[in-house]
Parts: sequence; C-alpha cells; structure tokens
Amino acid sequence: MDFQLTEDQRALQGATRELLAARFGPERLRAAVGDPAPDRALWRELGAAGFFALRLPEEAGGVGLGLPEAVLVFEEAGRALLPGPLVACQLLAGVVDGVASGERIVGLCEGGREPVLWEHPAACEELILVEAGPGCPDGGGGGAQGRTDGVYRSAADQVSRAPFASVDPLTPLARVTDLPRTEPLALDAPRLRREAALLTAAQQLGSAVRTVELAVAHARRREQFGAPIGAFQAIKHLCAQMLVRAEMARYAVYAASVTDGDLDVTGAKLLADEAAVRNARDCVQVHGGMGFTWEAEVHLHLKRAWLRAECWGVAGEAEELLAADLIA
Repeated sequence: MDFQLTEDQRALQGATRELLAARFGPERLRAAVGDPAPDRALWRELGAAGFFALRLPEEAGGVGLGLPEAVLVFEEAGRALLPGPLVACQLLAGVVDGVASGERIVGLCEGGREPVLWEHPAACEELILVEAGPGCPDGGGGGAQGRTDGVYRSAADQVSRAPFASVDPLTPLARVTDLPRTEPLALDAPRLRREAALLTAAQQLGSAVRTVELAVAHARRREQFGAPIGAFQAIKHLCAQMLVRAEMARYAVYAASVTDGDLDVTGAKLLADEAAVRNARDCVQVHGGMGFTWEAEVHLHLKRAWLRAECWGVAGEAEELLAADLIA
C-alpha cells in the first residue's frame, strides 16, 4: 500500500495554503487578535472553494473526497491559525443548511465533560451538542447521569451560556449552562467525536510544522557573537527535536485518516497535541524575549495549542485508553 500523497492531494494542500496565505496572512492574523470573529467574506470564500463540503458526495453538491483530504486542508488551517469553528462546519456541512456554502456558521461542543465549552458563540446561528452517556470511553465518563449517547441541535438563542475566559485570544469561549435537548439528530455520535478529534489533531499538526519553520528561520537570521544562533549546538538540538515531533505526529495523523480507527485517532491526537505544545514552547525559547511579544505570532501558536489539547480528548484519557489496549 502506498502512503505517499498523490499529485491531487498535494495540489489540494498547496491550493489551500495559497488561499489562506493570500486571505489570512500575518497582518490579518495580528488584526484578528483584537477582532477574533470569523471573517464572513473569507468564510464564504472557503465555502465556494469546497472547504466545508469537501467530504459531501458530488450529487449533494460536495467535492466527494475523503477523510485523508480533509486532514490535509485542516493541517493548512492549523498552520495559518485560522480562527473559527472550522471542525464543526466541516462535520456538519451536510446537516445544517447553508454551512457547506459558508453562508451560515454552526458550533459543535462536547457534552461529556465539564465545563461544556462553545467556541465563537457570537458567530454561530446554531449549536450541536454531542452528548456522551455515563462510562462512554471517548466522552471521558463525564456524561450527566441518566443521559445516553446522542447528538442534539439547538438554535443559538435557545442556549443558556456564561462568559468563559479563553487562553487563546483568537478563540472566544462561552460555558454552556443549559441546552434544550428537544431536537435530536440521527447522527453517529462516536464517529462525530472521532472525526472531530482527528481534524483537531490535523490543526495541531499544522501548528507544530509552522513553529518548526519559524524557529529555523529565526535561527538563520538572528546573530550572536558574530554567527547565526542556528550554528550553536543548543539551538540545533531544539530545532531537531521539534522536527522529529512534527514528523512523528504527521505520520500518525495521516495514518489515522486512512484507518479511521478509534485507537489510531486517539494516538494521533496525543502525538499532535504534544508536538504542537512542545514545539511552540521551544519556538518561543529559540526566539528569546521577542517570542513573547504581540508582534510575533509564536505565542499565538502556543495558546492555540493549549486550547486544542483540551478539545476532543485530553492527554490523560488518551494515555489510559492506549495503555488499556496494550494490556488487554
């Protein structure tokens, strides 16, 4: 079996990178810190490019591609730190009218843990809750007593919420305090959670790769004692370790997109989270004091990585699931 990317897949990834570089470059990224609401014009442009309808069948107006291709475009979105409920809109493009075209924005949140957090609540017209019943392995066992696995749909104005501080300035959050479960959806909740975890892992992968690029570029430019800091062994080791983490996460995420297995996705998310967080930390260290400044994008990668690491499966739960499988 050939696991190399095809020419079409490389072209898709390249076109996504070009689109995001043109429409959401470094200047727009910094501006989004003060106004993190999704750019509706860009959202519609993504819809027209097939970003959200990527996996819908062609007869339903989609592109007709698969999960591996979705992972590639989400890797690019993570690389660019594109804000907005991208995972929700990709997974629900065939469920909520107007989402596939980018005309409407929908939110998706985990009901199996506390607090139940909602990304970009002000931008969403609807919220979809993925409920995990008691003891559900991928819900962390935090489901409310008496509730079963299920997916529920609510209009945004029907959801009670409270402000919640976000570590990522590009991702406003609200804590869902009450959501009416009057409109269930006939969706596969475990599959929805699994695919949300994988697409989130792809975003983490993109961020991990980008911080390697930023660290290496800075190490080449910055000079100390008459030489680029990249010539010093300590910096070489940091950059090499960053690359190893990113490549390990890449192979795990790509493989999980092909197998679509629960444990494969769990392992991929674990590796991608580690790569994104640790690479961003090391990138800050390579940049020195300027890595903490608002003029640099490095700290934004770290904050986004922290946030994503707490979404759709956290490290402790993933390690327990993988360990249980090994000793079974």
